[in-house]
Amino acid sequence: MIRGTIKVDTKICKGCELCIIACPQDVLALSVNFNEKGYRYVELISSACTGCINCALVCPEAAITVYREPKPVKKAQAKV
Repeated sequence: MIRGTIKVDTKICKGCELCIIACPQDVLALSVNFNEKGYRYVELISSACTGCINCALVCPEAAITVYREPKPVKKAQAKV
């Protein structure tokens, strides 16, 4: 299974919830905390993120950066 994670720039996130709606894994939610501008920002609430980038694509503030773990390298089998 592909794994990913996100980093949210909490200073510019306005909590519009578009990323929460776009997330097929349902791993995003609004924080109970507020940023400097008075908005509740988005945070990752589960490790089930696949790094699909849907959240980053719909974010109007470009506040989300997505990271994916590299695919595991398959060992080459020796030909006989």
